[in-house]
Amino acid sequence: MPHTNPPPSGQPDSERAERIHALLAGPGAPFAVVRGEQGALEYADGPRTLREFVETTWAYGDAPFLIAGERTYTYGEFFAAASALAVRLRERYGLRSGDRAVIAMRNHPEWQIAFWAAQLAGLVAVPLNAWWTEDEFVHALDDCEPGVLLVDGERLDRVAGWARRTGAYVVLFHGAGRTAEGLRLDRYDDFPAPDPLAAPPDVEPRPEDDATILYTSGTTGRPKGAVATHLAQAGAALNPRYQAAASALGRGAVPGMGPAPVSLMTFPFFHVAAFTSFYGVMAAGGTLVLMDKWDADEALRLIRAHRVTHFAGVPTTALQLLDADEGTGDGPASLTLFSTGGAAPPPALVARLTARYGKRVEPRNGYGLTETSGGVLAHFGDDYRADPAGA
Repeated sequence: MPHTNPPPSGQPDSERAERIHALLAGPGAPFAVVRGEQGALEYADGPRTLREFVETTWAYGDAPFLIAGERTYTYGEFFAAASALAVRLRERYGLRSGDRAVIAMRNHPEWQIAFWAAQLAGLVAVPLNAWWTEDEFVHALDDCEPGVLLVDGERLDRVAGWARRTGAYVVLFHGAGRTAEGLRLDRYDDFPAPDPLAAPPDVEPRPEDDATILYTSGTTGRPKGAVATHLAQAGAALNPRYQAAASALGRGAVPGMGPAPVSLMTFPFFHVAAFTSFYGVMAAGGTLVLMDKWDADEALRLIRAHRVTHFAGVPTTALQLLDADEGTGDGPASLTLFSTGGAAPPPALVARLTARYGKRVEPRNGYGLTETSGGVLAHFGDDYRADPAGA
């Protein structure tokens, strides 16, 4: 983004916040906001569909995007794999723009390939809760009526009955040894290696077209599908970059001048909080470090091994990580951002973080909804330290 002079550091907090917002979102600014044709606020510049957003990441080429155990996908490898799967979704399975594609798997790298393949194919991506029971899966599948299920072996038995009854296609990931009779099933491992020079399908979704259906947690009844357009999701993809730029200006730094982020992914990909994390990382050409399941000691090891700069998680995992770190001597030198979301954090968390790291690690707390496609508000930096209960 263009260089922006930081505001004077002695300004009162409210005046400084208003100045930062004007620098970033005023007319002609990098995150300028205007009234769209339907009267809603939207970013004046930037991508207007998720396809446009993900196509920009191709330029990051050999930079690492996904790290899972010993496997690393560069941006180039990821985009080639997503493009190849997108072509197959349309040519092999006959899916057309607006059809639904369910993604149901744990945080494998292939989750990202499947989700973005759906976008490149012009489909509506429907991430489902990987922890659901068969009954919960069937409720959502009956509701969204997908044409293809992109699932891992652990989820296969829970969706197989519905797939048999409806004749939907199934693409199985990480399914070694898994069998299911009577399914129209292909194994991802059997697909040809992606051609790094091959293009995705020639489709152009419109900003007003549906991009995703994200299901709510169902705390007051059955989970409900929240439909989001491409324009809504493209705006959600820019929100974390705005927050990062505002944070930099608040510290007296120039936005966009630091190294690309390396983020430890602790949220399950199907959860809307994860979207805020991976959108922010992808927009900056950063790296996602994946975990099979949450374990504080393993998280600390991964942070050290991959020089993770950004941690984001629910308050419970954040406190567990601090507990693990405080028992190891010096904290990881690479960490610069410690973010929580999904629930209200205890005010003492910020005090512990500051006592451990000083101001080197910035505290941040975000708020968003399934219906908003991710985080829309954030409390961070010195303002958060001064008023931790305000989160």
